[in-house]
Amino acid sequence: MGTKDKLVLRFRSKPKDFTFGELKRLLQGFGYLEEQGSGSRVVFINAVLNHKIKLHKPHPGNILKRYQMDLIEQELQNKELL
Repeated sequence: MGTKDKLVLRFRSKPKDFTFGELKRLLQGFGYLEEQGSGSRVVFINAVLNHKIKLHKPHPGNILKRYQMDLIEQELQNKELL
């Protein structure tokens, strides 16, 4: 099992300590690139799929909130990536 597969399994298990850095690696593995929005907002763009995932960077910490993980999971499922 490769690193990407392990990261996907970790994400799908909905850990309470999934970091923004892990999310970036996960989405990069699916072809998304990060672009800075205004303030703490970021956009992950997949040009091949013509798809955007918008969210706020977690702050003051680096741990994603549950609703953010649910949103990302739903977006990836809609594009049949998960």
